[in-house]
Amino acid sequence: MPDVSPLRIGIAGTSFMGRAHSNAWLQAPRFFDLPRTIELRAACGRDRTAAEDFARRWGWQSVETDWRALVARDDVDVIDVCVPQALHAPVAIAAARAGKHVFCEKPLALNRADAEAMLAAVQQAGVRHVVNHNYRRVPAIQLAKRLIDEGRIGRIFHWRATYQQDWIIDPEFPLTWHLQREHAGSGPHGDLNSHSIDLAHFLVGRIETVSCLTARFIGERPLPGAGAATFSAGTGTATAARGAVTVEDAALLHVQFADGAVGSFEATRFAAGRKNRNRFEIYGSEGSLAFDLERMNELEFYSRSDPEHARGFRTILVTEACHPYIGRWWPPGHTIGYEHTFVHAVADFVTAVHTGAAVHPDFSDGLRVIAVLEAALESAASGRRITVPPVHSPSGGST
Repeated sequence: MPDVSPLRIGIAGTSFMGRAHSNAWLQAPRFFDLPRTIELRAACGRDRTAAEDFARRWGWQSVETDWRALVARDDVDVIDVCVPQALHAPVAIAAARAGKHVFCEKPLALNRADAEAMLAAVQQAGVRHVVNHNYRRVPAIQLAKRLIDEGRIGRIFHWRATYQQDWIIDPEFPLTWHLQREHAGSGPHGDLNSHSIDLAHFLVGRIETVSCLTARFIGERPLPGAGAATFSAGTGTATAARGAVTVEDAALLHVQFADGAVGSFEATRFAAGRKNRNRFEIYGSEGSLAFDLERMNELEFYSRSDPEHARGFRTILVTEACHPYIGRWWPPGHTIGYEHTFVHAVADFVTAVHTGAAVHPDFSDGLRVIAVLEAALESAASGRRITVPPVHSPSGGST
């Protein structure tokens, strides 16, 4: 008999992603017919007072201040990993070894070695695992995948992606963990390009070679909480405490896919006026597709099979019940938003835990993204085009 007991969740991390994931765990059973009920058992954050406030707000039953205690709990079935990248590997590996299923925020890991260890751990434990590249679950992107698979744009020649934000353009923005290599691994290259690379793998195919250029525009920033000035030794000059930025501020990639298509990627947090512009364009022998997250309910489609006198890009409003996931939400034309992609991911994950089926993108998909990211950084450091090393699965085979 299939297990129909409640699926008990523990979450590590109570900041931005903790909120987005908590909302998804709450909303998924309200809109989707899930095979298991959900119980929010424990939230883990380093500051107990903040964690308790988070738990009250989002309905978590209890709190922990040490992720090891969270993983060790026998009343938790799933560990949701929302901590900085440097902690993804230790938390996920410990969770898998404890027999917990793992729902992990992206990018999968700080580096390829950690990602390989994470994949080995979940495969050896036989638990379900997913890396939350949530944009795969935008209905318009799912529709793009369907049109590609149906051959509507033919052989793909070009992929073009740009992911632009502007939230650190102020040189007085503090030195958060996102700007420190030891905590984040890289800057927008890992944070933003990881999403774009996952979408390229999903929609176009495997990336084979990469050439990359990175740039750092601001070398140091105020330390968080350094409101009071200090005095420079020997000068008596008042200066705010500052620290070094150790990640890139922008990354540009040129790639070739295994099937011969070529592509480009741009990731930056210095594009003034761009808040979360995640756009891709795909050009093929029979047509083209384009998507922009800031207009996430729309997909642009051009077809060469249209009559010549009527050809042109059409904008499809992806809000019909026949479109992926949309039937669970609102009537046609009533758009959905960013937070809904997390709900879709949770719903698919819960179903996979119940049935034992694979759910993608999983840790093997996440490892493939990390392999491209690392090859790109190697290219930027060496000035050479780099072949992405094959990913070897612990269960056998390579891709």
